[in-house]
Amino acid sequence: MRVAEGNEVAVVVTERGVALAADLGFDGDVLSILPRASLSELATASGDFRDPAGFEFVAPYRRPRKLWGIGLNYLEHAGDLSENVPTEPASFMKGDHTIIGPGDPIPVPSQSTRTTAEAELGLVIGRECYQVEEDEALDYVYGVVPVLDQTAEDILERNPRFLTRSKNFPGFFSFGPTIVGLDAVLAHWGSLDAVEVSTVLNGSVHRSNTVSNIAFSPAFLVSFHSKVMPLYPGDIISTGTPGAVHINPADVAECRIPGVGTLSNPVIAGR
Repeated sequence: MRVAEGNEVAVVVTERGVALAADLGFDGDVLSILPRASLSELATASGDFRDPAGFEFVAPYRRPRKLWGIGLNYLEHAGDLSENVPTEPASFMKGDHTIIGPGDPIPVPSQSTRTTAEAELGLVIGRECYQVEEDEALDYVYGVVPVLDQTAEDILERNPRFLTRSKNFPGFFSFGPTIVGLDAVLAHWGSLDAVEVSTVLNGSVHRSNTVSNIAFSPAFLVSFHSKVMPLYPGDIISTGTPGAVHINPADVAECRIPGVGTLSNPVIAGR
């Protein structure tokens, strides 16, 4: 949350309202809190909870160790791009310089004539994991968060080896407004498979689908990537999009996930 003089502080959002994490006995930013307390523990802590109206929510944190993206994970989205679903996750990494939060502008870079926004369900790692199996993988997920992952699609189409460049312009990874604990999501939906993700442009749903229609499940993605390298608290695995939408300056892109939240960002011309 942004407070006086542009400073950002960690907060806890519950049915009781918003409380500063520091008032609940936790110092530091969200990244420092993730391995120390669950969201349910934070939610039941005693403290001064206030009405969230008027508060400005920002990206939950700015410096995760890793941002993993997964391409072509929804079967229908792969068909949109005339691509076959790969036999292993088509993953890529993004730098933390790409991070923006709710309401921040997405700059369309001057190098791109066709930039897309992609709504995704993000998995937030809560504790270090390495070489974990699929049946225990979700035990390491702190919660989930709405994500907008941007791509300079025209650059990528010139050569698939340009994936890193096409994904790493400033403002190309938005997430927030809040991280929702995995237990709360499961209570709402019953399972992650039932979670519905929608890419929205200017108030109209462009594409919507459920997590059950992805090739590689959230548990599989955590396990698979933990066998590539260690995952640390605050690392995010963005699980793929039901559909990418072409964005232009003056547009507003959204990720909508009922029971998790809505992430909205205006689009501007970049440099």
